[in-house]
Amino acid sequence: MKYLLGIDQGTTQTTAVIVNEFGEMIEKNSAQLPARFPQAGWVEQDPADIVRTVKEACAPLLDKYDISAVGFDNQGETFVVWDKDSGEAVTPAIVWQDTRGESVCKALASHIDPDLLRQKTGLLLDSYFSAPKLKWVFENYPDLRKKAHEGKLKFGTTETWVIWSLTKGRLHITDPSTASRTLLFDMNKFQWDDDLLKLFDVPRSMLPEVKPSAGYIGDVDFGNGKPLPLHALLVDQQAALFGQACFNAGEMKCSFGTGSFLLMNIGDKPRLSDNGLLTTVGWNFNGHTAYAFDGGIFVTGSAVQWLRDNLKLIPDSASSNDSANRSTDSGVVVVPALQGLAAPHWRTDVRGAMFGLNRSTSSDDIVRATLDGIACRVYEVVTAMSQDLGKAPPHLKVDGGPSGNPYLMQMIADLLNLEVRVSAALEATAIGIANLAGVSALGTSFAELSANWKSEITYLPKTSQEERGKKLAQWNKAVNAVKVFHG
Repeated sequence: MKYLLGIDQGTTQTTAVIVNEFGEMIEKNSAQLPARFPQAGWVEQDPADIVRTVKEACAPLLDKYDISAVGFDNQGETFVVWDKDSGEAVTPAIVWQDTRGESVCKALASHIDPDLLRQKTGLLLDSYFSAPKLKWVFENYPDLRKKAHEGKLKFGTTETWVIWSLTKGRLHITDPSTASRTLLFDMNKFQWDDDLLKLFDVPRSMLPEVKPSAGYIGDVDFGNGKPLPLHALLVDQQAALFGQACFNAGEMKCSFGTGSFLLMNIGDKPRLSDNGLLTTVGWNFNGHTAYAFDGGIFVTGSAVQWLRDNLKLIPDSASSNDSANRSTDSGVVVVPALQGLAAPHWRTDVRGAMFGLNRSTSSDDIVRATLDGIACRVYEVVTAMSQDLGKAPPHLKVDGGPSGNPYLMQMIADLLNLEVRVSAALEATAIGIANLAGVSALGTSFAELSANWKSEITYLPKTSQEERGKKLAQWNKAVNAVKVFHG
């Protein structure tokens, strides 16, 4: 039996999985990754912790299996800057959730053509992405800017930083899907863009080489002194898209966690959204190119945690299912915009709200309305993707913790009038990057991976068109109200 190692370097933990040649997970191990919040809007991690968690997650697996190839996915926009000679980080890892780049975006807004920026990158000018925060670093630490322009510093997202560290500077690499999250990369030409580098004051010398998403990259020692062949690199959400076997245009997945991240495969040609979505590189290697529509929802699991920890309405997250089913008042509406409204609204200034409260409103009603609000946000993004593509997806594949909530999954199926398939694989992201390594190293076909994909449970729509319309009308009124309230 041949085995693959998949490493998912996520925001809250690093997970390593062993997958067999049939795409089945055999074993997994995780290491928690702490974050710090030095001031409002700032989110950081210790770069050394990122390397440490990769080693810790892999450690129990390395000597136990005969590993043929490794795949490595990453957080996406999170980045580190380090000294080229010493290999020591000179910045913290500045996490994708960090908003310190907002001032840069405001200053640049009048100097760019947003349509041209979207045509090149598929993205918006937003602090979510790496480049505005990197420019902020240079503006606030001029000595680092000077060193960068003298060729003394290197830049990288989390996989780039870890691989550089583990190879002692021998490999400084990334892939097109990750590069496409920086605001520095032309997604049409698959290369760093000189105009964008000038706009954000980034010297080309500090950027990694962009390698194909799959193919032999080099040998990396993940901690046991026995280098393994690295064969695949992707952003975590693209790895989940691959892990969910969404290989055809129109197929899509939603990964639930702290937020919800929806990606739809749109085929081998980029197209721009007319409905508030991003366009991103899915993967690019050896004649296989996929682009994707990207719709992020910042609050999902964190809204349930808010019900549990802040409002004390439920004892644990799983209890939200029973609580919602006990609700008797469907007139309560919650807009769970605890960190603003991302796609397709892009109103980060908006905050959450409750509507329709009365003397008989219970905790169950508020819990139910919060889950309904999460489902409505998923409805909005899937609908935007369907409108852009010109057709509805055949079904929605889902994974992640909240996909285990039957009430929430049934409500999503009802609102979308679409079949919702919950993945049997709990670690779709790590399995996805391992499977991509298998495509490269073992010659596994897309058809084989599609045949091996399994759902744990399927939800079919049950509600009437009238009830669906009533629920969505309530939601639209509530969203419009919070937008007006926040100007």
